[in-house]
Parts: sequence; structure tokens; C-alpha cells
Amino acid sequence: MNNLTKERNYKKIITALSIIIPIAVAGLFGVNLRGLGFNVEPLTFLPPIYASINGLTAVLLIAAVIAIKKGNRKLHEQLNTIAIFCSLVFLLMYIAYHMTSDSTKFGGEGIIKYVYYFILISHIVLSVIVIPFVLTTFMRAKLENFTQHKKIAKKTFPLWLYVAVTGVVVYIMISPYYA
Repeated sequence: MNNLTKERNYKKIITALSIIIPIAVAGLFGVNLRGLGFNVEPLTFLPPIYASINGLTAVLLIAAVIAIKKGNRKLHEQLNTIAIFCSLVFLLMYIAYHMTSDSTKFGGEGIIKYVYYFILISHIVLSVIVIPFVLTTFMRAKLENFTQHKKIAKKTFPLWLYVAVTGVVVYIMISPYYA
């Protein structure tokens, strides 16, 4: 199978995942197992862990860029693969937390409330938008289409970095209001 055929097949998978993941997260976000009568403990210990994973993802992304600028393609690939894995672990923990715990309301007032909601909303919107970018960037590298990989990576990197960093910022801003 040639690379063009492989890319077409991967694009179908990327499109499906880019639709399924946000819909599944949104659907599961609204499911509270305790509210449905399941006897599960709230996983209230998860937010600082998944915020730390977001921070680690940001560090990995920056390290990956440094690695490729130094010509270390293997390290670049490894760091980005770990960053994708971290994002997946974050997502699973985030879903688990929200399926077992009540959502925390932001208690800040005044201008800080608007800053928080701007960061939160932009974080959520861009976390959906970045999915096909990350998957396409990764796929193009795996298919050794480095010209197209580099082209999309210039868009993927700042989007993904913003999502990772704002995940930490959102946690820091809301953490005083956790019960």
C-alpha cells in the first residue's frame, strides 16, 4: 500500500476520532455515576494529577521542539509520542473525575471571573480543535511526509501548547474552590 492510500485511510480514522472523542467526552461529562445510584467514591484527588499531566505535556512539547531543532528526530518522535499518551491519560482522568464528582463552580468575582471564563472557554474550544491537528501531524511523521508534517506542526504546536498550559492555569484558578 502506498503512502497516499495509507494517508487516505488514516484521514478517515482521524476524522472519526475528531468527531467521536468530543462527543463521547461531552456525553460522559454529563453522566454522574453517583447520581445514577452507583456506589463509587468521588475521585476528588484527580484534578491536581491531571493538571500536572497537562504541565508535563507542555514541557514535553517544548522539549520536542528543541530536540528537532537540534536535529534529534528520534528524541523528537519519542517526546511527542509521550505527549500524546499524556493527553490521553489526562482525558481519561478528566472523564473519571467528572463521572464521580460534582463539578466545582468558580467562586471568583469581578474581572478575574471574566478572565477565568475566557481561559476556560478558549481551552475547551481549542482542545477540540487540536485533536485532528495532533493526529494529522503524527500521521504525517509516521508516513515520513516530513514536508507536510513540518507545515502542519507549525500550527499544531502553539495550539497544543496553549491547551496544555491553560489546563494548568484553569486548575490553579479553580483549585481554591474545590470542596
